Amino acid sequence: MRVLLVHPSPLLFSEIYLRLEPLGLERVAAAVEAAGHEVRLLDLQVFRPPRYRELLASWRPEAIGFSLNYLANVPEVVELARTAKAMLPGCRVMVGGHSASFVARDLLEHAGGAIDCTVRGEGEGIAPRVLESFAGGAALESLPGVVTPDGSGPPPLLVPDLAAYPPARHLAGRRRRYFIGELDPCASVEFTRGCPWDCTFCSAWTFYGRSYRVLSPEAAAEDLASVREPNVFIVDDVAFIRGEDGFAIADQVERRNVRKRYYLETRADVLVRNREVFERWAKLGLRYMFLGIEAIDEEGLRRHRKRVHLGENERALEVARELGLVVAINIIADPDWDERRFEIVRQWALEVPEIVNMTINTPYPGTETWLTESRRVTTEDYRLFDVQHAVLPTRLPLGRFYQEFVRTQDVLNRKHLYNVDRLLADHARPVTYALRRPQRTAPIVGRPSPAELYVHHPTSVATR
Repeated sequence: MRVLLVHPSPLLFSEIYLRLEPLGLERVAAAVEAAGHEVRLLDLQVFRPPRYRELLASWRPEAIGFSLNYLANVPEVVELARTAKAMLPGCRVMVGGHSASFVARDLLEHAGGAIDCTVRGEGEGIAPRVLESFAGGAALESLPGVVTPDGSGPPPLLVPDLAAYPPARHLAGRRRRYFIGELDPCASVEFTRGCPWDCTFCSAWTFYGRSYRVLSPEAAAEDLASVREPNVFIVDDVAFIRGEDGFAIADQVERRNVRKRYYLETRADVLVRNREVFERWAKLGLRYMFLGIEAIDEEGLRRHRKRVHLGENERALEVARELGLVVAINIIADPDWDERRFEIVRQWALEVPEIVNMTINTPYPGTETWLTESRRVTTEDYRLFDVQHAVLPTRLPLGRFYQEFVRTQDVLNRKHLYNVDRLLADHARPVTYALRRPQRTAPIVGRPSPAELYVHHPTSVATR
């Protein structure tokens, strides 16, 4: 079967900060190739939109799989699926990915028949089985994690072996267009999946059911050794949670004499606890680190449930400086902030040597705050759920809030990355596909249950 796998266009932050290779889609491509299919991969982050229609017309794929990791890409993916069905009525279409897993049935309704099924959870194991079903095999609605207009299969299953399908990087064109910060060009690798913490604003832990899995050191180093680019971003949600894993992978990397420059992200408490691991990786080429500080006061850390204290964050910054690492920090701007709060953050950011980025607190589907805050959401436009727009009521008038946000970004970055008029105009766009809020008759009391949050159950592992 001719199978086209598609990653949608970049979001606002990708214009400046980063543009990463579609690693998850490359792993799905490897699994589909291993099943005997002819596969092409189109990343609209690096190819112009007309390329999609050109491929439909010239190659005429029999099946198309869309990767939907970012909620803001929902309208684009639905329109791409509609285009495929209009040009190739017999083509079968599936959609998977992180955000798709939390709005699976809504995607089907938006598409009005243009999407045959959505896939919740990890894709490598189930994508070949979906293609089998397209070719006349088992019913789609019988497959784990698959959602169709006619019903849903059992819960999704975790992939039993993360090393089973190394990324099919040979299918990705224009690889030199991937970058993060000053690492340009930059490839991506994965050492672990999942996160055992439970921050209220994050959906990584709810996707994986708060599980945490590690590639074998040999498999991790072998994949890294296959990368041609001089720079590598380690995509793990939290790098080197277990120090012994970081050391074991480092041993294998040294054994293969791999020389790269690395960028990773981790937590402050992990950096402090496992300083020796990060010091070892600094000798191997680690140069850049993203630290999810998120707040500069104890109240903010508690609200986000970071499970760290201000002193640990400060100590982590000291450790990173001692190791000679360039550190980027993220601060979450709350829509409830006033001018004074923005000014406090600006002054703090000017006093530290680190690169400071700012995002806006956004209750995504899949996060705990989506279940607890969705009644307050001011828009149902998927495109505004990109952490660069306010989707909750702002204490300041919206225009004034964006002025403070943009002013703060200008101070932090010393460059004009955003425009107030552009941000406000985005709110005025007509909404074709509306985000569905949780259907509840009463507000949640206490914390939502795992059953309401998780995509994967941590003990549900595929055997096939």
